[in-house]
Amino acid sequence: MLYGRAVEQAAIDELTSAARGGAGRALVLRGEAGAGKSALLDYAAAAPMRVLRATGAEPEADLAFAALHQLLLPATDLLDALPEPQRDAVRGALGLAAPPAEDARFLVSAGVLSLLAEAAADGGLLCLIDDFQWFDRASADAILFAVRRLHTHGVAVLIAVRDSAGPVVRDIPELRVGGLDEKSSSELLAGCSAAVPAAAVKERLVALTGGNPLALREAVGALTPDQLAGRVPLPDPLPVGAGVELFGRQVAELPESTRLVLLVAAAEGSGELGWVLGAAARLGNDSTASLEAAETAGLIIVEGSSVRFRHPLVRSAVYAAATFAQRQAVHAALAEALAEAGELDRQAWHRATATAGRDAQVADRLAEAGERARARGGFADAAAALARSAELTPEPPVRARRLTDAATAAWLGGLPGRAESCLAEARELTDDPCLLAELAQLHGRFELSSGDAAAAQRVFTEGAQRAKHADPARALQMLGDAAEAAANVGDVAATVQIGRFAESYQDTDPFLRAILVGMAAMHTGDAERGVPLLRGALAGTDGLGRADRLLWASVAAGELGEIDSAAEYIIRAGQVARVSGMTGQLPVVLEFVARAERISGRFALGAAISEEGLALARDAGYTNSTAAHLANLAVVAAVRGREADCERYAREALAIAIPHRVGLQASVAAYALGILDLGLGRFAAAHGRFGSMAGAGPGAGHPVTTLRSTPDRVEAAIGCGEPAAARTALEAYERWMANARTSESQALLARCRALVTEDAEEGLPLYEEALRLHAGDGGSPFEEARTSLLYGERLRRAHRGGDARLPLRTALETFQRLGAEPWAVRAHGELRAAGESAARHESDALSTLTPQELRIARLVADGVSNKEVAARLFLSPRTVEYHLYKVYPKLGVASRTELSRLVNAAQ
Repeated sequence: MLYGRAVEQAAIDELTSAARGGAGRALVLRGEAGAGKSALLDYAAAAPMRVLRATGAEPEADLAFAALHQLLLPATDLLDALPEPQRDAVRGALGLAAPPAEDARFLVSAGVLSLLAEAAADGGLLCLIDDFQWFDRASADAILFAVRRLHTHGVAVLIAVRDSAGPVVRDIPELRVGGLDEKSSSELLAGCSAAVPAAAVKERLVALTGGNPLALREAVGALTPDQLAGRVPLPDPLPVGAGVELFGRQVAELPESTRLVLLVAAAEGSGELGWVLGAAARLGNDSTASLEAAETAGLIIVEGSSVRFRHPLVRSAVYAAATFAQRQAVHAALAEALAEAGELDRQAWHRATATAGRDAQVADRLAEAGERARARGGFADAAAALARSAELTPEPPVRARRLTDAATAAWLGGLPGRAESCLAEARELTDDPCLLAELAQLHGRFELSSGDAAAAQRVFTEGAQRAKHADPARALQMLGDAAEAAANVGDVAATVQIGRFAESYQDTDPFLRAILVGMAAMHTGDAERGVPLLRGALAGTDGLGRADRLLWASVAAGELGEIDSAAEYIIRAGQVARVSGMTGQLPVVLEFVARAERISGRFALGAAISEEGLALARDAGYTNSTAAHLANLAVVAAVRGREADCERYAREALAIAIPHRVGLQASVAAYALGILDLGLGRFAAAHGRFGSMAGAGPGAGHPVTTLRSTPDRVEAAIGCGEPAAARTALEAYERWMANARTSESQALLARCRALVTEDAEEGLPLYEEALRLHAGDGGSPFEEARTSLLYGERLRRAHRGGDARLPLRTALETFQRLGAEPWAVRAHGELRAAGESAARHESDALSTLTPQELRIARLVADGVSNKEVAARLFLSPRTVEYHLYKVYPKLGVASRTELSRLVNAAQ
């Protein structure tokens, strides 16, 4: 019977009703122990739909995917409906098959999403999650990943979490479950006691318990008749506290044999009756009779093959009442029972808990459990196992190795604090130069991912110098990492120094060495040496199947000024990363892919990829990657004229990038504000922003962004009457582009030269040359349209309105197709001024798609099956089907063939 919970019940009814109607929703019930959260879950379980349920247990909080196994086991018959990579990852996580040989974090999470969607297909699904604060981290991460993406599926998720220990659950509505009011408390008391307390006693009980239902029930049950009648004062405070005291008194009154079997059940955690009975038997306990006594006392509930405590606080009371020696004996007995059952991970943890001091054999078993957790994608739980294994390890070198592995796992599991502490402890234990090099590289990568990019640069460079002779391969890798960090900071001098260090690595990774040395040469003006090195590295990239190599190829192309080629390499890297073992690093790869798509003029796709990357980066805790995606979204919003969105994204990106000294992301965010001004015709403001980028301060001083934005800077300078500034910028741009061979790079250079040519007639051939070059393969339609617009404007100002109409009309149509609204407005105005009164056309059909729909449509147009699309985008196949069901009528197509024809025509 629920008392005083009308608001909570209504919220639950709305949640389950929405799921039965096909709308996925989630709700967090947060409250103190005993507030009635579990009772509300029981209420929800009566909904007419399929129910999956899991309850967190403190003893299993470090056992990777234990809670997920409990939740999903009844639905594993649906696994074959999942895309193969997701299916294999989920089977591996649940211990049903060997885990895949790759970083499976996002694959497991996407697989959970797909499996829940399948389970909801027939009338909806309700997932009830209790004591979420004790879920193992791997299960919690996978469930929250799925919950945030359930909108198109009929899945309702109700999560109960305790106030004091509960994690922050981002982006999910919360409902506070507080104490009952006086009226509801009185009704509860009347229903749980044969002797109804006197009015004054009820009022006092409510005041002392705060209306906590559990405390009220337990307190009134512990009072004497005289206390209930008010003849004897109530104890103050009541012995309820967190509830442990009252249950502790009940436990203390039980026979010793019953207390022992309760302790076994409390230490075991999962509620598997066979394991509890087996361990108790090893302790000489007649557990069947003892369990019956505990059940009669109302402390446990035995159902079939499981035993569970009436309330988690009963478990806490039982465990707290035991001595250290009793706990050790129980955990040792459980380890034996679990070893016999083949439960190696559980056995390892119980053996470790039973061990005081260091024990090599116990440490080895726990380290093996940690490796198994890591292989399944349970990185946070692997970190806990490896760190505890290190504590138990007698030999300092082995302990240092395990702490290093724990640090890696903790970082991948989104626990940067634990990762740093493990690294620091490992450094104190070793003088092995190879291990120290690995520790330095890990430290640098932690900083580059979520910390200070300038600090990362220093850590990588110093670590590479120390490791050069002991581990030259890793040392060169670290120089590459240092170059990446320097690029993020915008430190040209560091890039030059890194290249000089790399020169001496004659026999180690010639591809990476050539790029590092070539970059340094280019930055010192030695193109005669730098260009052949970079061209030589690029010559061997056609057969590259590694995403990291393709990203380095994009760096080489960018150094040569070939922005379009750089973008092509990055897009290939993204395609490789989605189907390789780099899925765990996908948020970082997608930074580059989203930027490349945007530079290529595919703004909608660039925004869609950034939105995907942003969600994944936040899930993984990659702070600096979050800033990169926000900055890219700011640029796309600027091109589309969405001023408020642009400023919001830029502000959020700068709030991360400036304190973390990630100059690249800060400069991209600043560039977004400049291109916004330029598109809206605020030439002086745009000129000021682009000029600031070439100076110093937040968002400034990053050479790559400054050089890439030169065509924008030249246009802004000319637009506000600053031709001298435009010519100065062009001179730097010409030096950078001197070795660029691609048509797009030469087209942009010709356009800049046309802009600074004061004589109208002299500038026209340069615009015509630029348009001829734009017509080559691989160029950006946005940049080509901008050149057409500027050419048309110059023609009109030269009183050749008739000639101006075609390029202006072409520009207008392209801007409208790309959704570049401010530029379309400007082109339309110029076209009218040239004497054409053509009405504005509607944007093309693709512009009506959401980012998710656009990504799916493009993959389907490339011939990718629904299951493959789901695998690549970390979606469920039913999500793909749902979006395609909306895409077809939006685009006016009826088949995949028609969709492919339409999408490819719009490329």
